[in-house]
Amino acid sequence: MRKVIATTFLSLDGIMQAPGGPEEDTDGGFNYGGWTFHYWDGVMGEVMDKGMSKPFDLLLGRRTYDIFAAHWPRVEEGDLIADKFNAATKYVATSSPDSLSWKNTVALDADIPGSVRKLAQSDGPDLLIQGSSQLIHALLAHDLIDEFNLWIFPLVLGHGKGFFGTDAKPGALTLVSSQASSTGVIINTYHKAGEIKTGSFALE
Repeated sequence: MRKVIATTFLSLDGIMQAPGGPEEDTDGGFNYGGWTFHYWDGVMGEVMDKGMSKPFDLLLGRRTYDIFAAHWPRVEEGDLIADKFNAATKYVATSSPDSLSWKNTVALDADIPGSVRKLAQSDGPDLLIQGSSQLIHALLAHDLIDEFNLWIFPLVLGHGKGFFGTDAKPGALTLVSSQASSTGVIINTYHKAGEIKTGSFALE
């Protein structure tokens, strides 16, 4: 069995669109691409390096795959993230499998939730999702994400692609770790914790 892990940069209002650069994703007239850049510090680098030190395969939507495939193979050998991403098996949700050119890439079947469920039940390293908002929405609707690494940045973007869509299956989470950067980024890790329990503060 392998865990499905989503590691995502989020604004305070839950937007995950184009954290890395101005041209990354301008859908919907989004013009704040690169909003994470000025927050990076040593704490965040240490957390990222620790996460990258464990074995993983990548689970990606097609847009994120194309962004990564255009960048990481060009980074010089010896860069931790580049070496890990280039060596990992990339499982990609796509309708055009013949155009997947990055080494070690495998197209998922048309039944994306079913394909991911089979992968999670197989032997191998954990499956790490980066970016890939549409893929995340599909997996949340089927309760297929086991761990959430949410890096929450102290800014409000107002609009853009959100992490939680309207079809996410309700469920409780447990906070298993939390750390703050010097720039105010809160790095939280959550695990699934079963069904939501409700109650009432009404006086008897």
